[in-house]
Amino acid sequence: MQGGHEDRHQQTAQTRTEIGVRSALVLNATYEPLSIVSVRRAACLVLADKADLVEDDGSQLRAERLALPSPLVIRLRYVVRVPYHRRTALSRRAVMARDGHRCQYCGAPADSIDHVMPRSRGGMHVWENVIAACRPCNLRKRDRTPEEAGMPLATSPLAPREAAWITLAVSRVPEAWKPYLAKAS
Repeated sequence: MQGGHEDRHQQTAQTRTEIGVRSALVLNATYEPLSIVSVRRAACLVLADKADLVEDDGSQLRAERLALPSPLVIRLRYVVRVPYHRRTALSRRAVMARDGHRCQYCGAPADSIDHVMPRSRGGMHVWENVIAACRPCNLRKRDRTPEEAGMPLATSPLAPREAAWITLAVSRVPEAWKPYLAKAS
C-alpha cells in the first residue's frame, strides 16, 4: 500500500518538474512574439483572463477542481507596447546558430569565432564583423582581412532577424511556434 503512495508522490513531483521545464510562447495582442515563459506562468495568465490560449499540446494540466489544456502558445488580451526593436545579443552561441555551426571560410564544423576585420585593426565586435570559423582557418587568417589572406567568405555576416532571439532561447523550437515566428520575420 505504501509503495503506491510513493509512486503517486513521485509522479506528481515529475509532473511538476515537467511543467516548470516546458515553455510557452507569449504573443502580443497583435500576434507579435513577446517572450517565452514556463507553462505554469502561461496557465496562470490564461486563468487570470489576461491571455487567450492559442495552441496547446493536447495534454492537460490538472488541479483538484480544474483541468486546463497545457499551453504552447498564448496571446495577451491587451497590447504591450515595445518601444524598440529587439536586437539579438551578440554571443558565441548566437553566432554559431546564425552560421549553422559551419566555418564561413571552408564549410567545416566551426569551433571558434573570427572577426572579419581584426579588432587590432579597428574592427568592431558587431554582428556584421563576426563569423563562425574552424580553428585551422582562424589560425591561417591570423591578423588579416579575408582578402589579404585569400580566404573568401561563404556568406556576408548580418545581424539576425528580429525573432531570432526565440530560436536562441530554446534548444528546439516547437512546431506550433513556427507559424507565429514566420509572421514576425
